[in-house]
Amino acid sequence: MVVVAGLGIAAALQSASLRAGPVRGLAAASATVNVRLKIEGDPSLRQSTTSRRPPYVVVKATIEEVRTHSSSTGTTRTRIRTPVFVIGTVKWQTVRYGQHVDATGRLEAVEDGSDVAAMLSTRSPPRIVDQPPWWLRAAEQVRAGLRKAVANEPDDVRGLVPALVMGDVSGVSSELNDDFQTTGLTHLSAVSGTNLTLLLAFVLPLARLVGVRARGLTVVGVMMVVVFVILARPQPSVLRAAAMGLIALAAMTSGGARRRAVRSLSVAVIVLLLLDTSLARSAGFALSVLATAGIVLLGPGWRDALARWLPGWLADAISCPLAAQLACTPVVAWLSGQVSLVAVAANLLAGPAVGPATILGFVAAGVALLSTELAQLVGWVAGWPARWIILVAREGADLPGAANAWPATVVGIVVLTLLCLALVLGLHRILARPIAMILAVVVLAVVVLRPVGSLGWPPDDWLFVVCDVGQGDGLVLRAGEGTAVVVDTGPDPAAMDRCLRDLGIKHIPVLVLSHFHADHVGGLAGVLNGRKVDEIEVTPYFSPRAEYDRVVELASHHG
Repeated sequence: MVVVAGLGIAAALQSASLRAGPVRGLAAASATVNVRLKIEGDPSLRQSTTSRRPPYVVVKATIEEVRTHSSSTGTTRTRIRTPVFVIGTVKWQTVRYGQHVDATGRLEAVEDGSDVAAMLSTRSPPRIVDQPPWWLRAAEQVRAGLRKAVANEPDDVRGLVPALVMGDVSGVSSELNDDFQTTGLTHLSAVSGTNLTLLLAFVLPLARLVGVRARGLTVVGVMMVVVFVILARPQPSVLRAAAMGLIALAAMTSGGARRRAVRSLSVAVIVLLLLDTSLARSAGFALSVLATAGIVLLGPGWRDALARWLPGWLADAISCPLAAQLACTPVVAWLSGQVSLVAVAANLLAGPAVGPATILGFVAAGVALLSTELAQLVGWVAGWPARWIILVAREGADLPGAANAWPATVVGIVVLTLLCLALVLGLHRILARPIAMILAVVVLAVVVLRPVGSLGWPPDDWLFVVCDVGQGDGLVLRAGEGTAVVVDTGPDPAAMDRCLRDLGIKHIPVLVLSHFHADHVGGLAGVLNGRKVDEIEVTPYFSPRAEYDRVVELASHHG
């Protein structure tokens, strides 16, 4: 009861902080304001939904001062701390995390439940007021050093290594991100507990090797956590990742301390929610907690079952991704409208390369402070395991049955959750028996390589297909092998994704949205899932506004 009351008070205080001050009222009136901002993230370049509009930049910031002017009262300055999203021109790419900037723009309202109070739309360039503190500047030098270390590598490698090391996903292409999502490898390309776990697993044995013991190891571990948080930015997602990584590492290395790990996980979740109640609405937080809980509760038992007939290292390699993936499956299906059948295998294949790529990336980042040439040599070595991870994601995502559409409805998710619970109850027996395990792997391989939906459909010479999307339209006009022009998306992402997957469509040169009613654009997420979309053509009538805003958001995230 005390915990629930505390969370309720924290949520009320955070909600009140978003409503406090003049920003919400000014946004409702679409007022033009002068503000002082603190930059709270990296600027992200987004492509417009049509080729006729220029790219734009989105960055999260906190308004610390808002200045309004009226003929009656003159200029009014109000000191506040209100989070907003800034939407600006490409000149906003120059801002850096921790900077203070002045800007002029129009405040726009956001939907209730958003983590920010408003959006600030500006066409003027940012006016830099001051620079970040020295420790953030030092962290930025390390991050920039890593980018220089892999600057000569192929595009995907150049984007993935910084993502593995410190969660810098600015260079990860939308196509690679889609492949990672299909194969269940998304956790590798974002700030997660995996990054910290690997860093500690590398540094602590080195410290032990040079004679550090007992409390000294604890001090070294705490120092590395602080370094990781500073490098990856002290934001809620990073603090969450640090907490989950420490708990997962403790669970897999402390033998019978499962009860202690569960208690630590519970305390971490409560503390993080008290610090930032918006995490309760965060899909990333839910996935992080579920994955950690899966590793803590299911991982050790499944590892022991596999260890009866497999080497210990292989039992560890299979049990961890299997436990994490099964625990996350219902939420992933709810978010993406699909269930990945290759996630465990992809994690098993990519797993051995994650450690070398991450650790070598850390080394390259440090060496870059001394020598760019030497850092590029280390970066080149780090690029090879990264290439393997990319290959696993690309090839796994291209398998016919890699991911299967699943209805992202209440009934669909409840059914999937019950299926996952049934697997949890029965999987221990399967894992402990080599023949049963081999049969399960064979059945899964057949389903992935030759999915039922691919038998007899589509015809080899198909030209035009009307997808079964219920009310609304979803039209597909063939434009080549694996390529099609799509007109409207229907209301259901899962149905549209299933239709395009059955047709083998991976590339859409043009997606046409005739109007913004939900039964014509509601399935957009399914069209974008795992596919390259060159251009989206839309009607000039942006109504209903809510659906238009959702289309813009989805298209922007897709890149």
